[in-house]
Amino acid sequence: MTEAATAAWATLAALDKPSLQALFADPMRLELLSARLDLPGGAIRFDWSKTHLDAAHMAGFEALAAAMDFTGKRAAMLAGDVINVTEHRAVEHTTLRGVGRDTSVEEAHALHLRMKSLVEAIHEGALGEVKHLIHIGIGGSALGPALAIDALTRDGAKVDVHVVANIDGCALEAAMRACDPATTLIAVASKTFTTTETMTNAASALDWLKAGGVADPYGRVVALTAYPEKAVEWGVDETRVLPFPESVGGRYSLWSSIGFPIALALGWQDFAEFLDGAAAVDQHFFESDGLANLPLRAAFADLYYTQLRGTQTRACFAYDERLRLLPDYLQQLEMESNGKSVTADGQPLGRPSAPITWGGVGTDAQHAVFQLLHQGTNLVPVDFIAAIIPGDSLDPAHHRNLLANCLAQGAALMAGRASSDGARNYPGDRPSATILCEDLNPATLGALIAFHEHRTFANGVLLGINSFDQFGVELGKEIAKSILAGGVSFDPSTEALLAEAGVK
Repeated sequence: MTEAATAAWATLAALDKPSLQALFADPMRLELLSARLDLPGGAIRFDWSKTHLDAAHMAGFEALAAAMDFTGKRAAMLAGDVINVTEHRAVEHTTLRGVGRDTSVEEAHALHLRMKSLVEAIHEGALGEVKHLIHIGIGGSALGPALAIDALTRDGAKVDVHVVANIDGCALEAAMRACDPATTLIAVASKTFTTTETMTNAASALDWLKAGGVADPYGRVVALTAYPEKAVEWGVDETRVLPFPESVGGRYSLWSSIGFPIALALGWQDFAEFLDGAAAVDQHFFESDGLANLPLRAAFADLYYTQLRGTQTRACFAYDERLRLLPDYLQQLEMESNGKSVTADGQPLGRPSAPITWGGVGTDAQHAVFQLLHQGTNLVPVDFIAAIIPGDSLDPAHHRNLLANCLAQGAALMAGRASSDGARNYPGDRPSATILCEDLNPATLGALIAFHEHRTFANGVLLGINSFDQFGVELGKEIAKSILAGGVSFDPSTEALLAEAGVK
């Protein structure tokens, strides 16, 4: 870490930490820490006023951003430079939304046209009657599609999509029970087309098609991969192979051909709007500086709590049933990206990295975990996410009650309520941020996801780590393969468990 960065951290650590109530004595606080971003699908308001950020801390974090060359690293990503240094790759998921190096944007556009042609051909009946799609992937190849499809198809879908990730056969069997082999396509989503869980599930899905009377099971498969030659070798006709660039990481890939099930379920127009919403946030992120840059400002709040207040978790509660899978998506995005213990140049990090991301859906979570948030001994910064326009057509009382509860929780966490009865005492001074969407539609969902992508990148830059590798997921998988291959010994506990489970 540079001397300037070390000095910036020291300055931040020495600052006073006033209470939220004291901070709200400033009549300009809401104006300072609340901002509205106008987007194609409707505006989103971001409110950090109930966090402990103040002018001094924000100035300190701006100094840290300068010391860590945030502007330069952001420009390097936009230019398509190699910023994933451990894997020697550029990071170009924004090019899939039309923002980035010109040649990469052109390549992404061509790949999208290829996907659009296949999606429209399927909708027009070129592959026969298609009522169902079983989308097989894991990690970034499943979490993004699952989130978008669950959020955006509540009123019906052009094709019924089932996302299967777990190698546990119960997951695939549940999808197969809901589908007719004669009218089902299989999407196999794997960047390398070698992922054990995905390829095992794919083989079983082919067996299911064959047993169901499908004469050419491979003819019902669409492959989504950065290595198309491996998909062809596996048996998929190249006309049904949808590639995506190697410079797009798995957890950033739902904008690529990994988004095929989203486009098939929604139709191409909605998928294009999904991309447009993300692109609008890209433009904001790359063109706004300092506190005006909303993902960077969110990173300031994140780092305030992990680095200056010692928090180990960050919670996200979506007060919208359509966003019930958002916390799951953010877990991978944030923890796989920034759960590191070394800097980008391989030195010990020497400070906390990413917090544990967790959450749920409101109002369910209020009756499960909010006891700890209000009265527990752990300080947990919370993000509340909601939409003003309801996603249902029932009595408006449903949505008014939902929003009232969402906004009340943030107010209650901050204000608390004193009582001489300790069991009924609420200490307050507990932080939250609110992200309030005008509506939830393809464009605003795309914008929300892109916002969190850039927030994650900004956190990584300010910590000096590489947010785009994920070697931590490999060791356990390697050991599992060695167990299945046999001839390897382990510790006595593992040996006993393997014997009792009948694995070895």
